[in-house]
Formats: sequence, structure tokens, C-alpha cells
Amino acid sequence: MNRHPAPSSPRKAERAGLALVFLWFLLGGLAHFVFTGAEMSIVPPWMPWPREAVLISGVAELLGAVGLLWRPVRRAALWGLFVLTIAVTPAHIYMLQQPALFPSVPYWALLLRLPIQAALLALIAWLALRPAAGSGR
Repeated sequence: MNRHPAPSSPRKAERAGLALVFLWFLLGGLAHFVFTGAEMSIVPPWMPWPREAVLISGVAELLGAVGLLWRPVRRAALWGLFVLTIAVTPAHIYMLQQPALFPSVPYWALLLRLPIQAALLALIAWLALRPAAGSGR
């Protein structure tokens, strides 16, 4: 006899979404430190201190990812990652406006970055707006 009923489909979707967002920001945050030079190259030239911007945003991505693992701060981590995702939009736009500066990135990939970012924002918002487990809402 199974004493633990299978989680409902919405809870499975929530877990899958959290796993995706966690991995996205964990790997992205680590990339800021492993590939700092490459990350700095996508910072628009009008932005001061590109190295510091890359390292600070990397720390923010890692903190947000870790925050997803602790339920009491999960919603705050999600909203923080939402704001961070919007904050890095100028880098995506810069790459799209200056594709010749990024010859190793196919143009189609540059075009896909913004729709993927919009989908990521939608997923983060959906997760942040869901009632907390056990809240009865």
C-alpha cells in the first residue's frame, strides 16, 4: 500500500519549473566566474565597470539559485531572479545590435535569446505567484 500519494500534476510542473530555473541560474552564475572575459564582452560599452557588473550579477545568480532551495526565501529569490533577468536585457539587445562583435554566436541564437528570456520571465513569474504548498489557497 502506497502511503504517499503521487504529487498532483501542478506540483510536478512546479518542481520541474523550479529545477529548470535553478539549473539555469546555477550554471549561468558559475559561467560568470569561469568565463569572465566572455561575459564581460557582452556588457554594453555604455555600462561602467564591466568586470564588476559580471561578477556581481554572477553572485546574484548564484544566490538566487541557492535561494530557490530554501522554501522560506523561495518567493523572494524568484522575484530577485525576475528583476535580475530584466536587468541583463541590455546585454542581449547589445549582442543583437552588434552581431559582428560576436562571430562565434550564430545570428539565429542571438534572435532566440529575447524570446527565451521572455519565456524564462514567464516561468519565474508563474512560480512566484503560485500559492505556497500547504497554504490552502
